[in-house]
This record gives sequence, C-alpha cells and structure tokens, in this order.
Amino acid sequence: MKALQYQRYGGPDQLREVEVPRPTPAPGQILVKVAASSVNPIDWKLHNGSFRFVKPVKMPSTPGFDIAGEIVQVGADVTQHHAGDLIYAMLDSKTGGADAEYAVVGEAAAAPMPAGIKWQEAAGIPLAGLTALQALRDKGQLTAGQRVLVVGASGGVGHYAVQIARALGAHVTGVCSTDNVDMVKGLGATEVIDYKKQSGFGSETHYDVVFDTIGASRFGDYTPAMTQDTVYVCTLPNLSLIAHALVLPVYSKRRIKMVMVNSSGEDLKYLTNLVEQNKLRTVIDRVFPLEELHLAHELNQQGRTAGKIIVNVGNRDNPA
Repeated sequence: MKALQYQRYGGPDQLREVEVPRPTPAPGQILVKVAASSVNPIDWKLHNGSFRFVKPVKMPSTPGFDIAGEIVQVGADVTQHHAGDLIYAMLDSKTGGADAEYAVVGEAAAAPMPAGIKWQEAAGIPLAGLTALQALRDKGQLTAGQRVLVVGASGGVGHYAVQIARALGAHVTGVCSTDNVDMVKGLGATEVIDYKKQSGFGSETHYDVVFDTIGASRFGDYTPAMTQDTVYVCTLPNLSLIAHALVLPVYSKRRIKMVMVNSSGEDLKYLTNLVEQNKLRTVIDRVFPLEELHLAHELNQQGRTAGKIIVNVGNRDNPA
C-alpha cells in the first residue's frame, strides 16, 4: 500500500512516498481503508524531534492520527464494527499511521461516521474534537450558564471548542485575529476578542473556564478576567505552568489543568450526536492530496490556519 513516511527526524522535507505492506488487524482491532485524514501539530512535532526524549519515534514512521474511512477487515473479538461500516477515529497508536491507504485502530477508539457529512469533514474531527470535548467537559467541568474564554478560537481545536461550549449551554467568548472574527461568531461565540486590536482579556467579564489552545500568554495574563475559582485548561503545558499548577492550591481556589487527549469511540459518539443535530461542523482551511502531505505540514507549522487542514488519502467519492 502507499504511505507517506518520515525517513528520519526533521522537517516535512523528510517525508517520502513509499510502498509498505498492508497492516493486519490484531485481536480487538479493525482495518480501515482510509478516505481522508487531517493534520494536527502533534504529527510534525513527534517527527521533528520535539518529543524525542519523552515519546521517541521509530523511523521510518507514518504520521497522522485522524482517519475517516471504510472497514475492510476486523480482527478476532471485534463485535461492535463490521466490514463495510463507515467509521472515523483517532488512532490509538503512539505515533500515528493515518497518512496511508490503510490503517489499523482499536475497536473502542472508532465510532460510526456521522450521517450526511463528507469524508473530509469527518476526518477533521477526532483528535481536535476530542481534545476540545475532554478539555471543556472533563477538565473544565463546563456547565450551562457559565462563561468560557476560548483562546485560539479559530484554530483546529479552538473552532470545535467554541461549538461544543455553546452546545453545553455556556456563554462563549473567543479570541482570534481580525480575519477570523466573523467565522468565530458564526460558530456560536457570543463575543469575540480580536487580539490584534485589543491587548489583554479584560477585567469586566469574569470567566468560569479559560481554555487556552495556544499557550502564548502567561497564566497571570488571564487572572484579571478570572473568578475566584476559575479553571484554566491548556493543551501546551510547560515547566513553569506545571510548577504553578502544583503550588496554586495552597493560596487559591483557581485551578490549572492540562488536557492530554484520549482516543475514545464513546466520546466520538457524543460528537456525532452534535454533528447530526447541526451543532458541530468542521471548518476546512485547505485540502491536500496525500502526495502533498509535506505542504500540509508546512502550512500547519505556520500556525495561522482557520479550522482544519485535510488530507485526501483514498480519492473516494463521498458517502451518499
């Protein structure tokens, strides 16, 4: 089968198109013919060596965690899925494997694809959508009527977070650049802060949850806009923030929590329900063919995309 692989640690120039054996599903796994994937920062960060001492990658390595496609084979003990089913999933491997014609994933990590959407739309959801859901619902414990600030509201994780928070009944304020203000409002944000025109996050509005998908500001920059027991959730912890999280409970009711996304078919079913109720959609910035994965990674590295970067893998017609 065709796959795109990093040959060694480095930038997208290390990606090569190769022919590799088609994987075989182990017990509890399913084999999927991949129609589309998407790009997340973890894809290229794993392969440029950013996490090599924490999560080493054996080279050559096929990147990508998001898949949408059709099951072609199931392993022993698989009961929830069958050959011919259309599914989407965040791969439960440590380093990816989505940017190939076929991929294997654990049965519990996959879910039926939402009805009425395209491969590309479904492929954008898993990793970023699960991150947003688990950050807001589980870490932030966001509930109806609360106020939430989503920093990076037009990005891959952020644009799903705005919609999920709105579906949970929260009052949503998004932070983004001038070019994306209308998009974020269209996703359900009640208010939008244009960081190019406004410095800081204000002191008149106090947020119950702050979800920071960017990590460019210090925790202290948000405190004027926090309640006494605000939960700050981030996707990009650093040593300073981790240290702050440990000492904060000594003198404050505020909390710092880090979200490390988990593959979950059950959580994908939750997101499917939102999609089918027209409460969640994928904004697509660009679509690349598999052969141009290096360009997709280069674009993602710029950090200026609105929504998701999608990779067409199988060149298949969209589901009817």
